[in-house]
Amino acid sequence: MSVRELVVLGTASQVPTRHRNHNGYLLRWDGEGFLFDPGEGTQRQMLRAGVAAHDVDRICVTHFHGDHSLGLAGVVQRINLDKVPHPVTAHYPLSGRRFFERLRYATAYRETVRIDEAPIAADGVIARTDAYTLTASRLSHPVESYGYRLTEPDGRRMLPDRLAAHGIAGPDVGRIQREGRLNGVTLEEVSEVRRGQRFAFVMDTRLCDGVHELAEGCDMLVIESTFLDEDAELAEEFGHLTAGQAAAAAREAGVRHLVLTHFSQRYTDPDEFERQARAAGFEGDVTVAHDLLRIPVPKRR
Repeated sequence: MSVRELVVLGTASQVPTRHRNHNGYLLRWDGEGFLFDPGEGTQRQMLRAGVAAHDVDRICVTHFHGDHSLGLAGVVQRINLDKVPHPVTAHYPLSGRRFFERLRYATAYRETVRIDEAPIAADGVIARTDAYTLTASRLSHPVESYGYRLTEPDGRRMLPDRLAAHGIAGPDVGRIQREGRLNGVTLEEVSEVRRGQRFAFVMDTRLCDGVHELAEGCDMLVIESTFLDEDAELAEEFGHLTAGQAAAAAREAGVRHLVLTHFSQRYTDPDEFERQARAAGFEGDVTVAHDLLRIPVPKRR
């Protein structure tokens, strides 16, 4: 059975706390795993969360600040130690290639797995399969940063009443799906569009076009909310979002499930992030992330 869920490995910004590890997120998307921003300690958090190195097919780094990338060395070495049986692709900003190389070869180990580097130099499609398209969009942060968006192709949902009205049943249902037409009846007459699911991952950034492009129409948006709204000036200065800004962007984009994360250590009440998200007018599901949480991608409408 296919599984689509987000496994939260860490939720702290800049420095870990007693209760929050550095960043780390694994998106399970059917048979593939996308590891986003493995900060320091990610390998241990994977163990605690029941995530194996074999679960990782793509590593997606938004930028090369330590809380988003220092765990790369351990994760890469674990992938090789466990002899993961498939190639792993690493996406990251091209300007940070030297940092990726240093982390990949931080210490001596035996390479047993092919890791393909696919650095990002501009907005656009970075991977395309039959099951999804992965795109990247530039964000606004003191160092080059990109967010990621996963889009499933639209499909079609067969409508039993219309099939029956046209006398289509049994093997003929599969035939009209494959061929698009049967005995003068088109596929469009007996089905409707089933919208593909959409997921976006937005880390360190001010509000910018990239935030809105990534969030548009998402079923799940994972987005940083480092600061509360009263510290909006600090957020702007250091290239971050507040809870209210993140929620307002999600509201405007029609997001269904908003996941807030990447919290500054200065705050002690996680519930305040949801209160400010609601105050910004977001009416969908809100999750204030904590370490080791599992969040299912919303089912299709």
